[in-house]
Amino acid sequence: MKNITDSFLCLGYWPSAGSFGFNTDILATNPINLSIVLGVLVFFGKGVLSDLLDNRKQRILRTIRNSEELREGAIEQLEKAQARLRKVETEADRFRVNGYSEIEREKLNLINSIYTTLEQLENYKNEAIHFEQQRVINQVRQRVLQQALQGALGTLNSCLNNELHFRTVNVNIGIFGTMKEKKN
Repeated sequence: MKNITDSFLCLGYWPSAGSFGFNTDILATNPINLSIVLGVLVFFGKGVLSDLLDNRKQRILRTIRNSEELREGAIEQLEKAQARLRKVETEADRFRVNGYSEIEREKLNLINSIYTTLEQLENYKNEAIHFEQQRVINQVRQRVLQQALQGALGTLNSCLNNELHFRTVNVNIGIFGTMKEKKN
């Protein structure tokens, strides 16, 4: 463990070209690194989040339009049912003497079936909207997380240039060589 710690301390004493060097003060570098990572996440995640929210809004609006179409269909069915009801009422007037009670029973059954159908359509509409909202919320969460991770990985990969990579590899090879010599 001491060799690993010494290797990082050695990195701070390597001769540097220009003003390049390693800051070994952990308390000073962590807030800077955190602010850079948070800045990158906000910068890259802002557009993605707005796109996801726009997509969600469009889906919700589409669901509402579909629900309105279902509602209009239910209203049409209600109007047809009301027309049938008026027809049944006129027939009831003609046949009142013969079958008044049976016609009333038929009328009530028709009204009950219409209200049952309307309730079922309303329940279906509400369930569809709720399900779509939950699905969209889950998709937004997954996409935001994925985009944030991709942005952070891209930023980290872009910060590691060839010179820094070769220096790090050479230092680690030197450290392992030193460790191997100490073992022998």
